[in-house]
Amino acid sequence: MSETSFYGDYHNLFGLFNAIFPLKEEIKKAIIVNSEIVEVKKKTKLLSVGERSNIIYFIVTGAARIYYLDKAGKETNTWFLFENELLISVYSFYTGKPSFEYIETLEDCKLIAVRREKLDEMYLKFMEFNFSGRKLTEYYHMRNELQANELRMLSAKERYENLLERNPQLFQRVSLGHIASYLGISQETLSRIRKQK
Repeated sequence: MSETSFYGDYHNLFGLFNAIFPLKEEIKKAIIVNSEIVEVKKKTKLLSVGERSNIIYFIVTGAARIYYLDKAGKETNTWFLFENELLISVYSFYTGKPSFEYIETLEDCKLIAVRREKLDEMYLKFMEFNFSGRKLTEYYHMRNELQANELRMLSAKERYENLLERNPQLFQRVSLGHIASYLGISQETLSRIRKQK
């Protein structure tokens, strides 16, 4: 039996960790035992404002977004996440404080879900697993910083071109309204930029 079929839905998650630091068999077994596979429909809210985020998800299949509402109730998308990415409200998960953002699925999703307390138990038991966790946290912080800098420093056209280069699948799987919100522009502006290409 190949490793892919043996580990099934966990194969890509283990690949993600292995790329950072080789995972021992006992850690792989611990991850399987301390997590669950969850299947949810499109437009499912996995987290709402005011709730505490105590679950980290790995996307096996599907897509999701993270967004917040401004004082006028307008949505602003801050993240789009797809297969083989972690889905998490970073601030709420790591501080234990209520979330200021929503997590919602954009497609039907299959997810691996790990509760905060189970993750902490694994970090305590397997010290090398802390290294992988820290590196992944750093990666998501850097992504966040990159996006914030682009919103501050680049023109709408430059932001669009960078997004298209980094993540072309976004434009097949996410509505233009959501993408415009993520780029900090109106849908009309986005349509105008796309026509110039």
